Amino acid sequence: LDDPGLDIVAGEEFLQEVFQILLEEGVRKSTDVTQKVCDWKEPQELRELLDLELRSDGEGQERLLQRCRDVLRLSVRTGHPRFFNQLFSGLDHHALAGRFLTETLNTSPYTYEVAPVLVLMEEQVLAKLRELVGWSSGDGIFAPGGSMSNMLAMNVARFRRFPESRSRGNWDLPRLGLFASQESHYSIQKGAALLGIGTDNVHLVRTDERWVLGSPRGPRSGPPSLSPSLSLPLRGKMIPEELEKEILRVKAEGSEPLFVCATSGTTVLGAFDPLDSIADVCARHGLWLHVDVSLGGPWFGGGPGVPLWALIPLSLQAAWGGSALLSAQLRHLLAGIHRADSVTWNPHKLLMVGLQCSAFLLRDNSGLLHRCHGMGASYLFQRDKFYDVSLDTGDKSPQCGRRADSLKLWILWKAMGSRGLGWRVERAFAATRYLLEQVKRREGFQLVMEPEFLNLCFWFIPPSLRGQESSPDFWDKLGRVAPAIKEKMIRRGSMMVGYQPHGSRVNFFRQIITNPAVTRQDLDFFLDEIQELGWDL
Repeated sequence: LDDPGLDIVAGEEFLQEVFQILLEEGVRKSTDVTQKVCDWKEPQELRELLDLELRSDGEGQERLLQRCRDVLRLSVRTGHPRFFNQLFSGLDHHALAGRFLTETLNTSPYTYEVAPVLVLMEEQVLAKLRELVGWSSGDGIFAPGGSMSNMLAMNVARFRRFPESRSRGNWDLPRLGLFASQESHYSIQKGAALLGIGTDNVHLVRTDERWVLGSPRGPRSGPPSLSPSLSLPLRGKMIPEELEKEILRVKAEGSEPLFVCATSGTTVLGAFDPLDSIADVCARHGLWLHVDVSLGGPWFGGGPGVPLWALIPLSLQAAWGGSALLSAQLRHLLAGIHRADSVTWNPHKLLMVGLQCSAFLLRDNSGLLHRCHGMGASYLFQRDKFYDVSLDTGDKSPQCGRRADSLKLWILWKAMGSRGLGWRVERAFAATRYLLEQVKRREGFQLVMEPEFLNLCFWFIPPSLRGQESSPDFWDKLGRVAPAIKEKMIRRGSMMVGYQPHGSRVNFFRQIITNPAVTRQDLDFFLDEIQELGWDL
């Protein structure tokens, strides 16, 4: 015990080598469009390449460095300009620096004494996010992902209505009713199961229907028929009148409505629920209104001087040619969000902060969050400390140890400013509009619906299926196209994009652009690659 149990010098040398590997393999190659998005291996081959077994004796530095290279080389490059597979993508160097700082500090922002910088930083970031929502005061906490933020909202809503639920649980409570749209995130149902409310008590409210306005060969007049046309009505926004009907029905059945989750930017379709109208319904019935803007995010105004028309064709300049006009549209999409009781927002998606970064924001400033979750552990939250113990915010969360996820967002915000972040959002919109126009112009590409947000949903129809819409097996065959194309692109390593069925609709591609490194050339390549890989299907 007279000497340290760690070789500090050797450790620093190892880190220097690892940093070079991270910079070359994890940053440069990950963002280099000439590199593969992934180097696909079958599971057994990958296990053998990685040698995952943990043994009794350790390995030398060179072997460990090679393992670091292998991890990066054999993983999916989510920072690649042609990675479109998830709602998160891209790599921001400033945010990555924040993640390095967070890991180096290795602390939890539950008390001021152990994380003074991070506690104050989180306080400031949360206040700024609340300001963007439209609240002059309130509360909040960073949570491990949007799902957990939504679950925190459900728990706080239950506690406000039934404070005894914290000690007695659900035994003395009436049967509760939760409401969300058919397009809402599955975390609402997961939360109901986790909190003991039960998935049977989550009532999915009908959404409206929007029609595709065009076909691969030109515009249609009037709504298309359900069959054999590819252009089908598609649900999107929660219908406030249907919400009220559901609330009244649940009340008549003897349950007690509690909580409504509206969504701004649904996962698949990108729909924005009408918040003002939903808030009116909640006010009439005394229900908690939570808004999940995990993808949508708040709006920013202005731009750093790079015109959107530099990215998009001339025909789109009038609609998407200026940041002020685009920001006005964003504000319209989120109109009424200030009336919510709570909000979930994930900067790790559209703002490219890096996983994970999710803020749970609360309009209440009475200490509700602390009263709901606080346990006052005497080894952490002593009341007789020498500083202002209101800065010991960890008891607001059901977690104990918690990552300082505000740091990377703070660094990014400092680097870009609100205008720069706003431009990033606007650029993503411009790229989506460019791709939309290209999809409409290309034969064989068929929109599922006209996008409201960044979610561009479409089918690719191979030549063998064109003109065969009336065939009884057309839809079954079309449903196999997207999975087949995706397998080809992954095995080739050229790009990645998501697909899914939706209700009765067979598999279609869902393309979402959040990475500001994506160029027009990448978007043209995206469509060319799908066409090439699917041509002979």
